[in-house]
Amino acid sequence: MTFRQFAARNVLRNIRKYAAYFVSSAFSVMVFFLCALFAFHPAIKGDFILRTAANTMLVAEGVIYLFCFLFVLVSVGSFLQSRRLEFGLLLMHGMTKRQLHAMIFLENMLIGSAAILTGTLLGLLLGKLFLMIGSASLGIAPMPFYLTWQAPVLTVSSFALLFVLISLASFALLRSGPLPKRMHESRDNGAPAPRASGLGAAAAVLLLALGYVLAARTGAALVEFMMFPVVAITVAGTYLFYTQLSLYAVQLLRRIRRFYYRRMNMVTFSGLAHRWKDNGRMFFLVTIVSAVSFTSVGVFASIHTLSGELELDYPAAVGYVAKGEQDKEETEHLAQIRSELEARKLAFETLSVDIKYAAVASQTGPDRTERLPLIAFSAYKQAVEAAGFASPAAGPSGTDGWVMIGSQRDKSLVPVRHRAVYTLEQGISVRESDYTPQVPIAEYLLPELDGRIGGDFSGLVVSDELYAAVRPQQTDRYTGFYTPDLHGTVGIAAGLARSGKSAYEETAPYALVVSGTLFEIQRTQYSAMLLASLLAGTVFFIAAGSFLYFRLYMDLEHDRQEYAALSRMGLTDQELDRSVTLQLALLFFVPVLLAIVHSLFAFIALQKLFYLSIAAQTGTVLGGYLAAQGLYFWLIRNRYLRNLKKNLI
Repeated sequence: MTFRQFAARNVLRNIRKYAAYFVSSAFSVMVFFLCALFAFHPAIKGDFILRTAANTMLVAEGVIYLFCFLFVLVSVGSFLQSRRLEFGLLLMHGMTKRQLHAMIFLENMLIGSAAILTGTLLGLLLGKLFLMIGSASLGIAPMPFYLTWQAPVLTVSSFALLFVLISLASFALLRSGPLPKRMHESRDNGAPAPRASGLGAAAAVLLLALGYVLAARTGAALVEFMMFPVVAITVAGTYLFYTQLSLYAVQLLRRIRRFYYRRMNMVTFSGLAHRWKDNGRMFFLVTIVSAVSFTSVGVFASIHTLSGELELDYPAAVGYVAKGEQDKEETEHLAQIRSELEARKLAFETLSVDIKYAAVASQTGPDRTERLPLIAFSAYKQAVEAAGFASPAAGPSGTDGWVMIGSQRDKSLVPVRHRAVYTLEQGISVRESDYTPQVPIAEYLLPELDGRIGGDFSGLVVSDELYAAVRPQQTDRYTGFYTPDLHGTVGIAAGLARSGKSAYEETAPYALVVSGTLFEIQRTQYSAMLLASLLAGTVFFIAAGSFLYFRLYMDLEHDRQEYAALSRMGLTDQELDRSVTLQLALLFFVPVLLAIVHSLFAFIALQKLFYLSIAAQTGTVLGGYLAAQGLYFWLIRNRYLRNLKKNLI
């Protein structure tokens, strides 16, 4: 038998342990290949809007690849730990460290090569189906199957590099101590129960509580600013939860004699302490990755809610603002837009209003605005009525002005925004007294008021009398094209605004917003992100399940001996079932439930950024993941019990 045959037979002899690892690796390769197949498809590359979907798939590939690297690294480390007795025996019988490294390298590359080959072939078989699903999710015509050279080359080279790096990293794991001395490190030799410090457990509780409180109580203005600190605090608390708090909880339960010595609790919780210690880091990784997956899928599944917000944020199907005196260009551009709408046979109405820019001498509050956009209340009423919104009966009076919101998110910022009083250079004072209930002119068409809390506030609505009294520094003209078929305007005026908008701050002599194009870009992005999140989430789910499967079967012989001894002492099948079920339920559901709690508080924080509720989509996503985990738990429990009871004396 050659050295290579010896390595291959090692893999075959441990096929039960390697099976789940191989399946999850092959599935990851398949998903990576499908994402590449989609991202490099000619139908995607040739369309401006669909290129955003291709970029999203490439980002998903990067996320999957990074996770696979961590997953394979942790898995290989666990495999090496489970085979320490075997490695010690080989070294005692004359194998050199160099030969041991070579054997492990060959084994890893054998499994990796098989996973790459299997995953790529499965990707080829399912490529057409995936392209059909991707086309349906993006709302485009079904894409034909087309194999570009980039997809297989990128997949094979990326994962070949991954398995080579992991194989080399395994050498460092082997150098952590002399293997023969670790041969007897085992739970079978009366190893003491793992212990944790009360200080570490208290730190876990405080960090998690602090992260949740900050997520729930942070205002809309600070959500984006506080996102990184809250995530860092929650991640640290989660790590301590598994490495300290869970073990400390078991210690406390052991001290409650009446509980600990009741029925099978001593067996259940003594074994559970060792499982938590052995799997703590893996549970930590599963929880964090699952929380990110739940949150991203929940947000991107809310595309219909977000599209409802978009229709409120962009009242006109096409909005155009001519900066200053641009009579010739304005006439040409408006004629072009009008002709394109007529060519598509879209019924529309137009509205034109003037916007004055008054020079500001000073203002109260922390912000500074040099030019203040103003529109008359009568023009505001015409704009909101043309968009189909209800208009207020009475407007601002005297020197009062209503701040124009630029998006629905601005409504959540209203309570914390400082209302300013502006003193114009001509001596008139204008006071912010209220906010408009609707968006009269879409964002990007007006310069935003300077604000430290963010938002898209973009000028004031004042009374007709005050508007007439203001001497403008500049006067712009806004023209809105209103049509009930918002989505029919996709691609209108592409020569003026290829991406659907030309913001006021840009150098062009006009500002332009095409609502249909913006909606299509956003819908495509969110649909692609939803598909990518589902794929990545499935990879995470299968990888976490395979790791649990491996850990259970690595301890199978020990558990079988333990329960065989207890069986001889009078343990019944019902007591065995209850003990094993409780341990497995904690192993399976604690990481998922903790990830769901993380996600719920993330949704609470993110909800402040949306005007419409995303609770329904959130509940559906979390419920779906919990149901899938329940099904997987039921299958693994039954199989594990069947193997555990096999040859049980």
